[in-house]
Amino acid sequence: MLPYLAVIAICLGGWPVAAQPPAGGRWQVVLAAGDDEQPVFDNAVRYAERFLTQRGVPAGSIHRLSAAPRGPGVEAATVSRLTRRIAGLPVEPGDRCLVFITSHGAEGKGVYLAHDDEILAPAVLARALAGNCAGAPTVVIVSACYSGSFAAPPVAAPNRIVLTAARADRPSFGCQADRVYTVFDECLLGVLPRVGSWPAAFHGTDACVRGRERSLGVLPSLPQAAFGAATRRLFLWF
Repeated sequence: MLPYLAVIAICLGGWPVAAQPPAGGRWQVVLAAGDDEQPVFDNAVRYAERFLTQRGVPAGSIHRLSAAPRGPGVEAATVSRLTRRIAGLPVEPGDRCLVFITSHGAEGKGVYLAHDDEILAPAVLARALAGNCAGAPTVVIVSACYSGSFAAPPVAAPNRIVLTAARADRPSFGCQADRVYTVFDECLLGVLPRVGSWPAAFHGTDACVRGRERSLGVLPSLPQAAFGAATRRLFLWF
């Protein structure tokens, strides 16, 4: 389950009020659930989509992909479709890009995309981000085991904030069929409605993850973050 405050927000049909974005700019978003073996990944991207739309991001600016695409507008989460969607985001002056990928991870390789049994490597994601988002402030969230490799170049860049669920040599936790979200996703999605900056979102998520993992008695996953020098003024604005 999500933390208590986020559950209250859902029950009330809304979210805490956030700062408004600057005129003329909006978020262009790609959300991807890489595997459907457990429901946790699709649950997270559905929640993220609802959160974003209720915070004013137009539905037409949000693109959702899944290993088991169901429902109108949901695309198959393959490497080719995901990277084309990211590279081709219709970015206008003042816009910002957000990419959230949640799945299993392979150490030293990348993020697993089950639809076509593929791995999305950091270098491939970086090439996609160098498309229409190349000149835009961009947030990249990779939630998977061993995902810390995405928090280093070439994905990390001056115009990007990168958050990952684990260090490059550590697993993350919560990929069970009886869970609603992974540990990292639950913490992140619970923190986002209550903060106004991406550093605060990361620090709150990191603290939450560390607490949950202590209670589980597991090796800490050690979430990672990279904050590009050109992102200092990039607030949440959801």
